[in-house]
Amino acid sequence: MKADLRDSLPPYFNIDPDQALTQLGAPTGTSDFDRIARACAAGRDDLASRGLEQDGRRSLRLFSTWEITRYLIPVATGHFRRVLKANPDLPQGRSETPGGAKWFTLDEVLRLRAHFGQEGSKSKEYLPYRPAGLPAKMVAVANFKGGVGKTSTAAHLAMSAALDGYRVLVIDLDSQGSMTSVFGGRVEDEWQTVFPLLARHYATHLRAENQRRIDRGEAPVPLDDTLGAALEVRAPDLVQKTHWPNIDLLGAQLNLYWAEFQIPVWRMQGRGWKLWDALTDTLAEDGLLDAYDVIFLDTPPALGYLTINGLAAADILLVPMGASFLEFDSTGRFFDMLHSTFSSIEEAENMAARALGRDGLAFQWDAVRAVVTRYDGTQQAELAALMQAYLGQTLSPHRQDFTALIGQAGEQVQGIYEADYRDFNRETYVRGRETFDATYAAVKGLLLGSWRRDELAARAAAE
Repeated sequence: MKADLRDSLPPYFNIDPDQALTQLGAPTGTSDFDRIARACAAGRDDLASRGLEQDGRRSLRLFSTWEITRYLIPVATGHFRRVLKANPDLPQGRSETPGGAKWFTLDEVLRLRAHFGQEGSKSKEYLPYRPAGLPAKMVAVANFKGGVGKTSTAAHLAMSAALDGYRVLVIDLDSQGSMTSVFGGRVEDEWQTVFPLLARHYATHLRAENQRRIDRGEAPVPLDDTLGAALEVRAPDLVQKTHWPNIDLLGAQLNLYWAEFQIPVWRMQGRGWKLWDALTDTLAEDGLLDAYDVIFLDTPPALGYLTINGLAAADILLVPMGASFLEFDSTGRFFDMLHSTFSSIEEAENMAARALGRDGLAFQWDAVRAVVTRYDGTQQAELAALMQAYLGQTLSPHRQDFTALIGQAGEQVQGIYEADYRDFNRETYVRGRETFDATYAAVKGLLLGSWRRDELAARAAAE
């Protein structure tokens, strides 16, 4: 019997308009957006709550002796156990069964790392390299192409650095607040984001300008309530603790997007305000560059004022991208926009600087690297090789593979480093970690190299 021709046609043929009408539903009004948003919020809260304790807060899992000696402290398992036995004052861990494996909190791991760093072999890297007297390195993760793993990459790098022993601050500049959700942050309004820091920077500029106006006999520009309140805000007051003992968070929420409308108003009022310095200056002034080792900046997927602040503050810029034509093309346009934006700022500033006989402005980053994410070597190797040939050193040779662990960890609302390896096939866990460990190793190389360059420059200047 011959198959009905309609069964072999694509699904977009022979759609019955009357049946389509019955499935269409009522028209959507503005109020329906609120209903949909509430449904998404309820679902998000439900998913997020699956990783919460009874008090409504997230907690970080424990780490086994196997995991500590393999990934966190470079020491043989037997020697690790002997050191614990010889030092009963050190954290001894806990066993879930009599005679079972010992498990430790990350805070305990950090204490053990400090002990090995002080008492252990000086030839081993128990403590990560961090030159004394130099400020934290700021790493911005940016691209205006969505879906490239920007927030995921930034979050896992922050976790990697924390496991490595660094003190980490994560700053969420994206009003979507995805990074804030990753670390369980609670942000009520824009006054718990970077917004008041940017406002304070402008208010400080305006106050100085007003003094100059008064000196010239001109009327000052009044500071409104927002600017007056911002002058009282300090960055440490905005920083939240997370369920990671050495990762803190300066979070974001939807109202932060208001900054994209407010900043140009301030810029029009104060032409001399260097808005691109706002984040850098306030973090330095409030001591956060001394309180942390590494600061990760997660930027919005657009080249707006918040992104410009994050990029201008950064020492290292990472640009995640997929190994596809569209993402390669989009990333090229992103770099083109970076060139146009920052060169126009330099040109305008340097024109005024030359007129006043001052030094000009030149933005500079220690390193800029594109990173291929969600990589499938069986299908994307040729295109990735072509991208490498064109971009050279700018494209990190490491490809961040997409493995089963990434998908499974995402379903459980946690980062890969937060996942308990007992919930996975051991081989899957090891392979899943390898790709993110390699990504961090490449970034750590940039951190150490730039710190070392600063250290040598400071030493040469002092001689």
